[in-house]
Amino acid sequence: MELKKAIIYYNQLSENPLADELDVLEQAAMVEKALQQLGYSVQKLPFSFDLSKAINEIKSIKPDFIFNLVESIENNGEFCYFAPAVFNFLKIPYSGVRLEAMFNTTNKILAKELFQAKGISTADWYSTDQLEKLDPGTKYILKPAWEEGSLGIDEHSVFHGNDNSYTEKLKTLQKGRFFIEELIDGREFNISVLGGHKGPEVLPLAEMQFIDFPEGKPQIMGYTSKWNEESFEYKHTRRTYEYDEKDIPLRKKLETLALKCWNEFDMCGYIRVDVRLDKNEIPYVLEINTNPCLSESGGFYAACMKKGYTFKDVMQRVVEDAFK
Repeated sequence: MELKKAIIYYNQLSENPLADELDVLEQAAMVEKALQQLGYSVQKLPFSFDLSKAINEIKSIKPDFIFNLVESIENNGEFCYFAPAVFNFLKIPYSGVRLEAMFNTTNKILAKELFQAKGISTADWYSTDQLEKLDPGTKYILKPAWEEGSLGIDEHSVFHGNDNSYTEKLKTLQKGRFFIEELIDGREFNISVLGGHKGPEVLPLAEMQFIDFPEGKPQIMGYTSKWNEESFEYKHTRRTYEYDEKDIPLRKKLETLALKCWNEFDMCGYIRVDVRLDKNEIPYVLEINTNPCLSESGGFYAACMKKGYTFKDVMQRVVEDAFK
C-alpha cells in the first residue's frame, strides 16, 4: 500500500541562527518520526521568502498533508503567516492554527485589541507615542509587536513610568514595532490546549516559579530565562504542576479562560495561553502562543507528557484537527 505523503515545512535558518531559531530543527526531527509512525512518507523542506519555490514544491510532491513549523522568515516573526497563506491558496490540509487566527494573535497589538473586544482580560497597553499616558508609579514592560520566543524581552525591557531617561529612548523607536504593557507582577501560568476530533482539551496547567530572584530583579519569562542555559534566569526559573487544594477554583477559572481563547479566535491544532495574576488573583492573558514550540524543553511538550500522552498521540490529534 502506498504511503500517504506529508511535507514538514520549517523556517529556513538565517546565516547565524541563535538558539531560539535552531530549535525548529529538533522539532522537525520529532515531527518527522511521529508522522512516519502514523503512516506518512515525509519530506522536510525549508520555507523562505521564495513563495513560488514553495508553491512549485507542493504542486510537484502533491502531499496529502503539510505540517507547519514555520515560525518566522529570516528570523522575522511578522512573516510567519506567509506559510499558511500559501497552504490555503493550494487547498492543502495543514497542521496548527489557520491563517486568520495566526495573523490575529501573532501581531500582539492587534491581539490585545481583540482580547478587549471579546471580553478577555488583558493588561493595559500603550503605543510608543502615548508616553504621556504612563503612570509614574506603575511598572511597565516594552515588548516587540511581532516576535515569539521572548525575542527582544529581558529585564532591560522593564521600567517605571517615571523613568524619563528610558522613556526618552522609546521616542526613537519605529512606531508599530513595539508596544508598552503594564507589568502584571504576580503568578504566571502556561495553559496548553490540544485539539482533535473530540474537540479542544486543556492539558495540565503549569505555573512558572522564579526561585531566589534578588529583590528588585524582574520576575519575567524573558529570552535569557528561556534560551541561555548558563544564565541565572534559566537556572532559577522552574515549571511546576504541583498545586494546593485552595487553587482548584482558580485553576478551573484558568481552564475556562483558555477554552474561551480557543473558541473566540477559532483555534485549531495546538496552542498555549500565557496568563498572569494580579495581586487579587485576577487573571490577565499576556498572549496566545499559536503553534507553540514542540521540542522536549518546551512547555507544550511538558504538559502533554504530564497528561500521559506520547508524542505520537499528540501528533495524531493535531493531524485529526487539520482534516476536520
